[in-house]
This record gives sequence, structure tokens and C-alpha cells, in this order.
Amino acid sequence: MAQKQGSRIAVWVILGLLFVGLIGFGATGFGGTIRSLGTVGDKDVAVADYARDLNQQIRAFSAQIGTPVSFPQAQSMGIDAQVLSQLVTRRVLDNEADRLGLSVGDERVREQVVQIPAFQSLNGQFDRAVYRNALDRENTTEAAFETSLREEMARTLLQAAVLGGVPQPDTYTDALVQFVAENRAITWASIDATALTAPVPGATDSDLQAWYDAHPEAYTTPEQRAITYVWLTPDMIADDVEIDEQALRDLYDQRIDEFVRPERRLVERLIFADAAAADAAKARLDAGEIDFDGLVAERGLDLADIDLGDAAKSDLGAAGDPVFAAAPGDVVGPADSPLGPALFRMNAVLAAEETTFEDALPDLRSELAGERSRRVIDDARDGINDLLAGGATLEDLATRTDLKLGQIDWTADTSDGIAAYESFRTAAAAATEGEFPALVDLSDGGIFALRLDAVTPPVLRPLADVTDAVVTAVMDANAQAAVVAQAALLAGLIRPETGFDTLGLTPKTEAVLTRQSFVAGTPQDFMSEVFKMSLGEVKVIDAGTTAIIVRLDAISPPDPTNPQVVANRTQLAEAAAAGISQDLFAAFADTLQQATKVEINQAAVNAVHAQFQ
Repeated sequence: MAQKQGSRIAVWVILGLLFVGLIGFGATGFGGTIRSLGTVGDKDVAVADYARDLNQQIRAFSAQIGTPVSFPQAQSMGIDAQVLSQLVTRRVLDNEADRLGLSVGDERVREQVVQIPAFQSLNGQFDRAVYRNALDRENTTEAAFETSLREEMARTLLQAAVLGGVPQPDTYTDALVQFVAENRAITWASIDATALTAPVPGATDSDLQAWYDAHPEAYTTPEQRAITYVWLTPDMIADDVEIDEQALRDLYDQRIDEFVRPERRLVERLIFADAAAADAAKARLDAGEIDFDGLVAERGLDLADIDLGDAAKSDLGAAGDPVFAAAPGDVVGPADSPLGPALFRMNAVLAAEETTFEDALPDLRSELAGERSRRVIDDARDGINDLLAGGATLEDLATRTDLKLGQIDWTADTSDGIAAYESFRTAAAAATEGEFPALVDLSDGGIFALRLDAVTPPVLRPLADVTDAVVTAVMDANAQAAVVAQAALLAGLIRPETGFDTLGLTPKTEAVLTRQSFVAGTPQDFMSEVFKMSLGEVKVIDAGTTAIIVRLDAISPPDPTNPQVVANRTQLAEAAAAGISQDLFAAFADTLQQATKVEINQAAVNAVHAQFQ
């Protein structure tokens, strides 16, 4: 049942991405006479598909790095080539599916179309008018969309056929489980400078010079950039924006559902195919043969799949009265719902809530002031850009506009004031002397422009200026070296049967450790070092300001009956099989592509690129 449910989810993901791709791009700017970039076997490579995929990839990458990516930047990173390669690979698979006679019937296509939420009316049923209008808005036809859907489904069949025969890599999985779940038992103790029996050697002049020469980066000032800037944020002008009470009341009324909330219930709804099935399920519940969670599990669902969240009585239709009369934990129904007869479990009562206009006023005023301040800034952009284009300096802008003038000695470590904004830090790092100032957006709707006045390169400070810091560093290093030496002396006295406490140590034992374990009070590489040890070995690990003495007491293989080991094995086997499958499919696709005639019209590709400039 779970596998079947997983397959349905995978299909929905594919269909959703396909249609959202169509909606997200549309045909804007690509409605000319060139419809194809070329051919792959007997299949055309559609201009609209390439443009849509390229647009999606650029947007996705922009979202990932948190800043807009221009098309030239995308090209420099090879995004366009990657998108075209992926599209060609898809069409190679489509061509092979055609050659093999793989396809799906009209009924299967119809089933998928009617289940796509974007083609459904408010009652959750497929609506042909909605379907047609949605495709019209994207400048595509029913035939074209259904053809792309049919090809997607056939391509999925081809992929399943290639991957279906991949066996579980048992030997490889066993090796991974052995590596991941093998156990270690240890005894360990930590010592610090209080364990030293002799004073730490002092720092001589030669010691100081040697340390200074070996660690110049610690005593080098960072590059410093003297920057003049102007900026304006919504907060700077929010107090000056006039907001009348009627606008505040209008906003309150628009958002009344947030401020005045009726009594609600936390509800779960389990829908059945017909009234008979719902009645039978309720009878089983009443007889104590099964509980509500069991009914949900029988349907291959999770509780998250049936959760309605908090619902008002009016949201529940015919079920409103019985649900609101129920006690927490009660199951009521069957009652009609928009999707069919259902049982409802009421989990909690949420009291009515009301925030008065007076109580909401500060937040409403802040929201409106922020919106209007951002609008004021947006309206000012063109005028500011005109002034910059006319040769106005930043000082001129501060005099003639609302922009505020400032100066900052910026380094990569500066993060206060305007330097708290990522866009400013990026611009400050990239600025060059003599560069024409440009208006740049801030994340809160503000704007700024900057001028690089001077650059002070990194400078190694003289030893005389950092003597105190060097003395501290040398003494700390000497102390740690003495601690490690003392730990090594003690470690040499420890045998498998030696009690740590007989040496004045406070021992700790860990009976079951894997490579993923973490032991509090140990450095990050502690487990890695432990798993390098042989049975009975005693090792000293430098922990920075302390030293750890550890003895390996036992090595145990993974317990095949341990639920965690079983789960790890299953997960590793699935991951290994998936990796092999993907490699196999990639090799299959590459082989197909080499055997398929691919012709791409570079002029058509360039025409698409021109629309992105």
C-alpha cells in the first residue's frame, strides 16, 4: 500500500512540475515564427520548452543564492548549456519510447488531466472551461498539453523498465552497514593545565619572533575600504508618512478574519467512496473493532493527509453541528462533505478570539506606514536615477532628495549599520575606485548607492604593536604542549587492566559507540580517531585546550537484530540501489543519445537567448 501511495505521489509531483512550468513561464516573448530549436531523432525540440526550462533554472538559482542572476551571469555559469542538454536528453528518451511503441491510452491521459488541481473548479471537480482557459492563458492547446503529458508518462514507463531489474547490492550494503554500525567501547579521561606538575615555560624573544613569523595572518589587518554612501529605508520615513484613520479602519476590515475569529475546532476528516462504506466504518468504530487511526492506516493514509487544521462551524457544512457538539477525541458522522461522505474526529476546542481595532492599531499603522514608505521610495527611483545619470554626486543626492549620506570604513567583518544588509556587503566588496554609482535595492524595500573613496590593503602589523597578543598565544601553546606531554606520560602507564583512577584520573566509559556517535567534551574528530585505534591501544588526542587519554576496550560487529541497524541497512540498501539505478539510467540515456541524430539550430537558440537579455 505504501509503495502504491508513493507511486501516486511521484506521478503527482511530475504532473505538478509539468503544469506549474507551463504556468510559470507561458509563451510571453516567444510567440514568433520559430517554434523549434531542432530535432532529436523524429522529435522536435520546442522553443517554448527550452525558454520555459531556462527561465525556471535561472529563477531557481537566483532563489538559492538569494540574489537575482542576470542572463549573462547564467550563461557564464553554463546554466543555458545544462538546460539544453537536459531537454535534449528528454527528447532522446521520448524518441526511444516512440521507437519501442511505448505509450499510454487516452483514458490514462484523461485520468491524469482531471486530477490536476489547476483544472478543477471550486467544488474540486474537473471543469473543462477552467482547463481550456488555463491552457489559453499559456498560449497552448489541449492537444499540445495532452501530448506532452502522454510523452511524460511514456518516458516514466521507459525509465521504470530500465531501472526495474536492478538487484539489491547485498555485499556492498553489508560492507556499508559494517562500517556505519560497528561498535566501540572505550574508557577515557580529560586533563588540563591543572594536572601539570611543573610551571609552563615562559616566552623568550626568539619564541615570540618565531610565532609571529609562523602566523602572519593572525596579525594582519584586513583590507579596509573607505566608502561614501547614500541610503533610504522605509523605517527612515515611516514617521513622516501620513495615514488617515479611515485607511486604518479599511485595512482592519479587510483583515477582519485575522482579528475576529469565531470558536473553532481542530478536526480530521476521513472521506469514503460512498455512504455504505462510511456507515460500515462507523459501525466498526462503535463496536470497538478498530479505532480511527486504524481506519486511516487501512486506507494507506497518514494523519497529515486528513488533517483539516482549525475549522469554524461554517467551514464544515453538514458536519458543523455534530462536530461542534462533540467532545475532544470523539468521532462523528458520517456526514456529507464536498468530496463525499466522511467521518470527522474532533481533537480540540479553540475559543473565539477578538482583537479590537484599538488593540490592532499599532500593527496596522506600522504595516500601512511600511507599505506607503516603500511606495514612496519606489516612486523616487526614476528621479534619483536621472540625477545619477546627469552626473550628480552622492553629496548632491543627499541635498536634493530624502537619501541620507554616510561614510563607513568597511571590512569583510563589518556587519553593523548599512553593512547589515547582504546587498550592501556584496556591492562594497565588488566596488572599484572611480566607478559610476548605481542605485541598488535593500532587502526591506530600501535603496542605496555607494562610492569607493580609497582602499587600504591588508597590512602586517609590527611585532612591537602586537607583542601582548603574541605573548598570550605563545604561552597558551606552551601550556597546551605541556598538557599533551603530561597526558602522554600517563597514557604510557595505562594497560588494558589498569584503572584510570589509580593514576589520579577521572575515567568515563562509553559502551556502544558508532562512527556517528558524539561524546560530549571531546573534539570534532574524536570518533574518527577512536575508529583508527586497535584493541587495547591507548591514545592521546589534542583537544585544543585539554588533552584526552582514551583506551579502546572492545570492538563489536553490528547487531543484526537491532532495530536501528535494520533501519540503517534498509536505508543504505535503498540509497545504494538508487545510486546504481541512476548511474545505469544515465549510461542508458548517453548510449541512446550517441545513437540518435541530434540537430540543434544555434540561430534559434540565440534568438531565445536574445529575449532574456
